[in-house]
Amino acid sequence: MKGFRFGDRPDHHRNSLTPSVDVIRRKQSAFWNSTGSACLPTGDRMSKMLAHFSTIVLTVACAAGLFLTPQRARGATVTKFEVSFPAAVHGRAITGRVFVVIGTTSNPEPRLVAGSLGDSGPLFGVDVIELRPQQAAVIDESTLGAPVRGLREIPPSDYYVQAIMNIYTDFHRADGHTLWLHMDQWEGQHFNVSPGNLYSEVQKVHLDPGAGYRVKLRLTRVIPPVELPTDTPWVKHVKIQSEMLTKFWGHPIYIGAIVLLPKGYDEHPDARYPVIYEQNHFNLRPPFGFSTENQEIPAETRTMMASLNLASGYEFYQAWSGENFPRMIAVTLQHPTPYYDDSYAVNSVNNGPYGDALVKEMIPYLEAHFRMIAKPYARVLTGGSTGGWESLAAQVFYPDFFGGTWTLYPDSIDFRRYGTVNAYEDSNAFWEPGHTWVHVPRYGARTSEGQDEFSVEQFSQMEAVLGSHGRSGEQIEIWDATYGPIGEDGYPKPLWDKRTGAIDHSVALYMRDHGYDLSYNIRTNWATLGPKLRGKVHVYVGDMDDFYLNLAVYKLEEEMKKLTNPPCGCDFQYGRPMKGHGWQPTTTANLVKWMAEHVERNAAEEDVRPWHY
Repeated sequence: MKGFRFGDRPDHHRNSLTPSVDVIRRKQSAFWNSTGSACLPTGDRMSKMLAHFSTIVLTVACAAGLFLTPQRARGATVTKFEVSFPAAVHGRAITGRVFVVIGTTSNPEPRLVAGSLGDSGPLFGVDVIELRPQQAAVIDESTLGAPVRGLREIPPSDYYVQAIMNIYTDFHRADGHTLWLHMDQWEGQHFNVSPGNLYSEVQKVHLDPGAGYRVKLRLTRVIPPVELPTDTPWVKHVKIQSEMLTKFWGHPIYIGAIVLLPKGYDEHPDARYPVIYEQNHFNLRPPFGFSTENQEIPAETRTMMASLNLASGYEFYQAWSGENFPRMIAVTLQHPTPYYDDSYAVNSVNNGPYGDALVKEMIPYLEAHFRMIAKPYARVLTGGSTGGWESLAAQVFYPDFFGGTWTLYPDSIDFRRYGTVNAYEDSNAFWEPGHTWVHVPRYGARTSEGQDEFSVEQFSQMEAVLGSHGRSGEQIEIWDATYGPIGEDGYPKPLWDKRTGAIDHSVALYMRDHGYDLSYNIRTNWATLGPKLRGKVHVYVGDMDDFYLNLAVYKLEEEMKKLTNPPCGCDFQYGRPMKGHGWQPTTTANLVKWMAEHVERNAAEEDVRPWHY
């Protein structure tokens, strides 16, 4: 999950064997950003961008004449924002989405926490088509917001406001559809820090819906390009244009990888190595949070990490570079799409052939440029949250290509437990069925102690504000884009209406029958999959996963226990008690050792121990 992408928990963001869960923006997102540590939650991943952007003092902005003070309209009360941009900043008309975010502080800038499900401030968004320089986009009382639904719900007070323009690109797809979507700039579909997007200065204003106001905001700033990390003796970065995806989208599409080399790689030019493919939300960190810098970790964070069996990136580096540690290559795959920071690593009618692009383009490229053992037994998978679903999906969709998966707290792998929703039987995603006199909401996140954090309705409302036509760039709508069919407008057909929660069961059945309900896929295709998956599936999750992801894992295990011809030989482990999102049964270093032992057991005789020296 991301941005509070489902599968992340507040105050962290995404990593594969390590959660980087950013509550402020993606699974808001599923994993914890690490500042050089493998599994260390460090808060909103957007905070990393603060070094690049400084807050402009209000008086300077006033002196520059960049905005007008809120004023009461004559006659009827007017409550609205007007957002425009000068030709000097962007000389052409723009199709995209304009946002206004309202905060109670100017540090960090309101835009840097925009779209969060916590108390980050109200957000409002409206589509624009061919908006010209100097022309104003209007956000008024009719504009949907989140978490408040409209401008009139904002209490009278002083606020800090800021506008953002998310610029769309037109894609002329091979299937005949022309779509307008945001083209990722290797930032991971974060519109508020995406290079080329526009934003305004922070303005302090007094908002009083009773008196009315008219605030003008000017988009005078352009977000600069992402600063890409450089290669080191340990870590290499790869980015290639995918021919398959470029053909599908009618636009250059890139995929990438971050490669972590074993100790002694350069000193042993004849050695070849098995590979761990780590799936994750898009990020620029090395696999497993590997870091040669020993950073101080607060005691409270250490306690939390210990409860989840997490170690720092430096501690993982010490193990990885140790004399007796298994010599393997680790790879984090990167595959952002026009819909999300991550494609879910499978083929999709909406996303395109990302599964094939990774298996038939990216991995062969890596095997040609690094000394990897290009055989199924030597390719193993892992990942957490979104990456957890992907690691299991890759093993199921490409059972002859990969040799095993160590799947951590995966996004829903049985759609009878789509979070807390039964996609096949429930009629509404927002409310628990079976009640006559009360409305019991479905929740999308909780703490490990069971405190509900936000509802499915609140999550859906935020995505409706972030984008129309499935363009939120967030968790629920990437599931629609990955698993679901194409709608009549050419955009993904949603499983449920983001305003009402009404479930479209035709979409649920499409998802199931095309293999994306992994539990259903495995049990209905066991005659062919069984011999290929036996002993290769390992799934781990905490009993109080923040996004209820343990519920679908229970369902999968129930089904796998019924399989006898052949028996599954699967490994399911649950963290108890009160183990939340990010729990794993042992440290990342030990998980790597488990994978290495599995590879050795399955290696062909002529290849046994080729990576030892």
